[in-house]
Amino acid sequence: MSQRVMVVEDEPKLALLLGDYLRAAGYEVEHLAEGLGVIAAIRRQPPDLLLLDLMLPGRDGLDICRELRGFSQLPVIMLTARVEEIDRLLGLEAGADDYVCKPFSPREVVARVKAVLRRSAPPTETGRPGLVVDCASYEASLNGAALELTPVEFRLLAALHARAGQVLSREQLMDHLYHDHRVVTDRTVDSHVKNLRRKLEAAAPGDDPIRSIYGVGYCLEV
Repeated sequence: MSQRVMVVEDEPKLALLLGDYLRAAGYEVEHLAEGLGVIAAIRRQPPDLLLLDLMLPGRDGLDICRELRGFSQLPVIMLTARVEEIDRLLGLEAGADDYVCKPFSPREVVARVKAVLRRSAPPTETGRPGLVVDCASYEASLNGAALELTPVEFRLLAALHARAGQVLSREQLMDHLYHDHRVVTDRTVDSHVKNLRRKLEAAAPGDDPIRSIYGVGYCLEV
């Protein structure tokens, strides 16, 4: 069954162009041209991903995204002509998974859609018994106990989980932790790993599934 993308864009030519490229890539497409009906449409029939323009008639994209995050972890890619860093950060703080600035290549948008949907795959269980990571809802559990993780801690666990049994360098992990491309140090990664280990230990006392490889990085053991 094809995945469905909701495109909320008030520029008709751009919406048509995006729709054509997304359909060519195998997605079903629903188009809305204003912001007021977006939340109702999502509640009625949730898509697999939302392409959301920032500036919309009726209601702006940031406001829509904030309300959406109150009841759903639906993947959101924001589209905007605003290129200032503050707008980029505001979009991500509102809960967007990615952010594309106009003008953009429709092929780039399709590539971003594919990447975000891959990260939002259904819950899977690793070879490590009891560990479940749900990228769609940003929830994880160990031995049935919910792990109360921050977004950064969840992305760290998800990155390790996706390549369980493989060693990931700190640089590789940095690429997964922050979507706004901020500059972070090795110590930042180590600090998040420490906090994640503490929460895993609380759920499974005496069991530390994250192995440190000196001078290299970390590995989720299976």
